[in-house]
Amino acid sequence: MYKKTHKMIEKDMDISQIDFDKSNGLVPVIVQDEQTLEVLMLGYMNAEAFDKTKAEGKVTFFSRSKNRLWTKGEASGNFLFVKSIHLDCDNDTILIKATPAGPTCHTGSRSCFNTNFNQNFLFELEKIITDRYENPVEGSYINKMRSKGLNKIAQKVGEEGVETVIAALAETEEEFIGEASDLVFHLLFLLKEKGLSIQDIAKNLEKRHP
Repeated sequence: MYKKTHKMIEKDMDISQIDFDKSNGLVPVIVQDEQTLEVLMLGYMNAEAFDKTKAEGKVTFFSRSKNRLWTKGEASGNFLFVKSIHLDCDNDTILIKATPAGPTCHTGSRSCFNTNFNQNFLFELEKIITDRYENPVEGSYINKMRSKGLNKIAQKVGEEGVETVIAALAETEEEFIGEASDLVFHLLFLLKEKGLSIQDIAKNLEKRHP
């Protein structure tokens, strides 16, 4: 659905740090969505799979059923593009934060664990906005607003902010939620227009927290 842009993965972890011997040459690997932090799947790696993952930037497991290396997405195209790799405190379990190129589960679900996604839909919405920038759809709302420029997009955030305040003071809860949703959408839109993301806001809020 989305055009992917990927930067090189962090290469600060050396394979010598991983204790493959503890489990007969295999270690469990948890894959997590880099943006939403949703757990996507669990697999296993041997040393060769780990090296291939780092070299190519796509998650490769050792398949116990196939008894060979298996790159997630090699048949479906739904690759897991690596953003960072982390090792647990016992050096025998790997966490990979990745960007999924489509559903992770063979059933067509986002996650093999069928987890609730509602709390993370802001990130999904941000992806949709990014997709509209990278793959413009003629006649779409985002296209029309972009053609009017930054001033109009920023003005719209102000308008939605005022409407949200009015709804909070004088309208029903449902109407307030509707106006607040419009405000958040247009704020995400403005962030994209400025070349920023919700992650930049989250980092700044974290820095402010005592």
